Amino acid sequence: MARSANSFARGESKYAPEKRVLVLCEDTKSGKQYLEEAAEYFRANLLVDIAHAGVTHPSGIVEHAIARQRKFDEVYCAIDRDSHACFDRALDIARPHKKITIIPSYPSFEFWILLHFGYCRKPFSRTGRSSPGDNVIREIKTKPPLADYDKGKNRSYFQELLGAPFDQARKVSPRVLIDAENENQLNPSTKIHLLIDKFETLSAPQKK
Repeated sequence: MARSANSFARGESKYAPEKRVLVLCEDTKSGKQYLEEAAEYFRANLLVDIAHAGVTHPSGIVEHAIARQRKFDEVYCAIDRDSHACFDRALDIARPHKKITIIPSYPSFEFWILLHFGYCRKPFSRTGRSSPGDNVIREIKTKPPLADYDKGKNRSYFQELLGAPFDQARKVSPRVLIDAENENQLNPSTKIHLLIDKFETLSAPQKK
């Protein structure tokens, strides 16, 4: 007996097709490894390609995202404000591309690491030869567990901070961002928590 249109409809999947996501990082070591391990922790690693763009300046990262976006449903660029002269240009060239989302950190990814130790709204600026990002690392090193923090090392900072510190960062980062936007002063703040949220969302089947 022929099947009705309704019977075919009942056999269709209730869930949307899985998305392919690209995340481009500014560094090749600590930040990239942290995000890779976060994606694996949320069991989203098979859907997420986390890569270094081959450059370390924001506009180059976005240009790389534009070149690669065709093969992905969503593209995220984790970039640092720090002292980059091309930061605003990166935001401008990303704007017309609907697949691309900028995940900025002011001044750097390391501010997300610092938030594992609590709320912070102390601005970071250049002092002598130290960039704003360097000074965030200096602040991180005042925290006993990470007194020897080195962004150039292959070290599992995600695993070291998993648990209460990680939960703390996820809790305070949105508050810091809201306060930064309300005060019209984004230094310091980060949107890395949105990327972590995305990994968690990807781990669960999405209904149509």
